[in-house]
Amino acid sequence: MIRFIDEAFISVQSGSGGPGAIRFRREKYVAKGGPDGGDGGKGGDIIFVTDPNLSTLYDFQYKRLFQAENGESGQGQLKSGSRGQDLVIRVPVGTIVRNAKTQELLADFSKPDIQKVMFEGGRGGKGNHFFKSSTYQTPMRAQPGEKGEVGELKLELKLLADVGLLGLPNAGKSTLLSRISNSKPKIANYPFTTLTPNLGVVKIGDILPFTVADIPGLIEGAHQGVGLGIQFLKHIERTKLLLHLIDVMDEDPMQSYETIETELKHYNPKLLKHPRWIVLTKADVFSDDKDMSPLQEKLKCKGLPIFCISSVQGKGLKELIFKISTHLHP
Repeated sequence: MIRFIDEAFISVQSGSGGPGAIRFRREKYVAKGGPDGGDGGKGGDIIFVTDPNLSTLYDFQYKRLFQAENGESGQGQLKSGSRGQDLVIRVPVGTIVRNAKTQELLADFSKPDIQKVMFEGGRGGKGNHFFKSSTYQTPMRAQPGEKGEVGELKLELKLLADVGLLGLPNAGKSTLLSRISNSKPKIANYPFTTLTPNLGVVKIGDILPFTVADIPGLIEGAHQGVGLGIQFLKHIERTKLLLHLIDVMDEDPMQSYETIETELKHYNPKLLKHPRWIVLTKADVFSDDKDMSPLQEKLKCKGLPIFCISSVQGKGLKELIFKISTHLHP
C-alpha cells in the first residue's frame, strides 16, 4: 500500500537555451563565404499537470530534483539547434505549489485536467548570421543560450471533498464513512486508529454522489502539536460542509464540542463560519429518542442543525445522507 504523503519539497530547473553557432558558408572558389551559423535551440519547460490517478505526493519523497533538457547548439547552413524536451511533472488534484523560501502561492491545481508551464526554458542564442551587416560581413560572434529558471518548491496536497468529518478520537467518523461510502478505513476502539485522511464516495439510490473526508481525531492542544489531527485540518478547508461528530457516550459531550471548537478557532477562525452540522453518534445506546433530548437541548444553543445516528444499526443514516445531498445540490 502506498503511503499517504501530503507535503514535499523539490528543486526544479528548466532547460538552458543552446548557444548560437559561428559558421561560414563553404563555396567553391570563395575563400570565406557569408555567415550561416544557426540559432541555438530553446530549453525545455517545466510543466505541471494534474493526474486524477494520483492521490499522494509519495513519489516526491524519493526524487527531489527535476530538470528539463537543454537546447542544442546551432549548426552551420543556418540550422537551428533542437529544442530541449519539456519535463512534465504529474501531481494529484488538489496540489498547491508554493515558493519554498517565501511561501508565496505559485499555483493551485484544484481541478482535473489542469496543465501549466511553471518555469520556461531559456531562449536559444543567436548564430553569427544575425550579426551580419553592410559593414560587418564576417561576424565572429554569437550569443550564448539563456540560462534556465531555477526554483525551490513546496508541494502541499489538500484533499478535495464535499464533506469533512470532525471529532475527537473514537467519535465514530471512520465507522460512519465505512457505512455510507465505498471507503474501508481501519476501525478499532482505541485513539488514533485513523493515522491518515480517508476519502470515500457516497452514491446511494438516485442522489447525486458526493465525497466525504475523514481526518484523524483532534484532541485538546492539537493546535500546539498535540496528537495527529492538526496536521490534516488543511484537508477540510475546501469542503462545502463540516459534520462535527460527538459520541453520546462521552463523559461530557458539551466539553467534547467545545474542544473541537477551540482547535478550529486556533487553526483557522474562518472554519467556524463554515457550514457545519452536529452529528450525535452511537445513538443506539438509548432505547428511546426522548433520552437524547437533554443533550440536544444543550446543543441547540450553538445554533447548528443536529442529527442523531447509529452507524452500527443504520439509524438516521438515510435522513443524514438525504439532507447532505440536498445541501450540496439545492
